Amino acid sequence: MRVREPAFAGQFYDADPKELKERIEWCFRHPIGPGIVPKPSEERNPESLGFMVPHAGYVYSGPVAAHSYYRMAQEGRPETFILIGPNHTGLGASVAVWAEGSWRTPLGSVGVDEELAEGILKASRFAKADTAAHEQEHSLEVQLPFLQYIFGEGFKIVPIAMLYQTPETAKDLGNAIVKAIKDLGRDTIIIASSDMTHYEPHELAVRKDVLALEKITSLDPEGLYSTVIDKNISMCGVGPVMTLIYVAKELGYGEAEVLKHATSGDITGEKAWVVGYAAVRIHK
Repeated sequence: MRVREPAFAGQFYDADPKELKERIEWCFRHPIGPGIVPKPSEERNPESLGFMVPHAGYVYSGPVAAHSYYRMAQEGRPETFILIGPNHTGLGASVAVWAEGSWRTPLGSVGVDEELAEGILKASRFAKADTAAHEQEHSLEVQLPFLQYIFGEGFKIVPIAMLYQTPETAKDLGNAIVKAIKDLGRDTIIIASSDMTHYEPHELAVRKDVLALEKITSLDPEGLYSTVIDKNISMCGVGPVMTLIYVAKELGYGEAEVLKHATSGDITGEKAWVVGYAAVRIHK
């Protein structure tokens, strides 16, 4: 069985399990965060289709990410989390699915939903079973400790890394996800991993982020793509977010809300050169 070992423990988040849990609690309690640590619902209340979540180091984006995870906790544990993130390394397939085995973090191991992964692969023109794209990719790994902290065990994942982030590949992947979850009757939450504007002054980053977030909350994937290109917005996970929106449109989820938008400067105080982060929820 193929096991992905944590590549970024001790870098993007703490490697020691106790310190990692304390850091996650810090994210929830932070003034930029929800303010309190959530208690997960024992019952499943599937109101949300999925969430956009940032993926920087926890000391930068963790409090914003915590808003998405706070809401997930309120809705209870699904069977499977479909994790879709950008491919920052350029390695591997254009749409790379880690299709078997498990992923490990300092908080333990999470198994891959191999049946659902296979269903997505069969239904997609672009998706390929590929591990190379994931080995040194952080955008999905950093989501797992939050999920493990909230839900413990009992859930599975399907990790997908997107190198080619176009409306065509996003729509294809979205349609494949819809078919696979319908065919299997799987209870899922989709996590689209993305940061927003990179390395620009705080005020400019906020203005650019708002333009993109307006398209996201309008559930307009093509408009999001055009805005990112035309306005030179360095949003790294436009493909994963478009995929989530295409799934929403196909399944009849018509509402999207920004749970939190901030920049690294809001947390560190250094606003000359920031990265933007947003937590977004898509629901009926």
